Amino acid sequence: MARQPRPRLTLDIADIPTYAIGDIHGRRDLLVKAEQAILSDAARLPGRKLIVTLGDYIDRGPESAQVIAHLMEPAPEGFDRICLAGNHEIAMLDYIDGWLSYDDWMRIGAAHSLKSYGLDPEHLPLVFPSGAQLDAFLRHSLPHTHIDFMRAMPIMLDTPSVLFVHAGIDPAQPLEAQTDEDLVLIRHRFLDSRIPLPKLVVHGHTPNDEPEIRARRLNLDTRAFRSGRLTVARLWQGQVHLFST
Repeated sequence: MARQPRPRLTLDIADIPTYAIGDIHGRRDLLVKAEQAILSDAARLPGRKLIVTLGDYIDRGPESAQVIAHLMEPAPEGFDRICLAGNHEIAMLDYIDGWLSYDDWMRIGAAHSLKSYGLDPEHLPLVFPSGAQLDAFLRHSLPHTHIDFMRAMPIMLDTPSVLFVHAGIDPAQPLEAQTDEDLVLIRHRFLDSRIPLPKLVVHGHTPNDEPEIRARRLNLDTRAFRSGRLTVARLWQGQVHLFST
């Protein structure tokens, strides 16, 4: 199966209070706390609101399956929710589709994901000494509803003044020329570039102890799986407000 280009969404959020959530990585407990904080913050704001999750819901933390199940449920009352794809979701699909080996998948923290689905990554290779048998078993065992949900995730949300994406963009390329690979994996060509960005880019992917705030870049990845700190940004009426679990 060939990799399919992922959807890219456009939306005008000028009148929509919008909450972006950084990399969750299997911490459903923090996701629930973040949503509770969002509901409290949004209670005084008008109209429907939007939650944008920035990808990397699985791996490294203990509850990958539970995070995906939670995100598949309806958004909190009065909210819409857009779940962007991260490189960890794409890696899981690459394994399912035969583009990534089991060993390479394990190297990025996927053992935690398998455990959350009730599978033992240490015992399974002993039961299935053939790599092909192990792959076939896992591809059959992982819930298809979760796989389909990850396949449908868009890779970018573009608005007139803010771009939401997992990793960032290539500043040397126009938005319409960005590759899916760059949008979920780019680091130094984005983080170290002196080329002015076309608009505020809200992203994750590169972990920091604190949210990283730049003139046209906001990084919300605060190592939630290890730090216990899942960071949220509220964007509304041209202003940004940050809070964390």
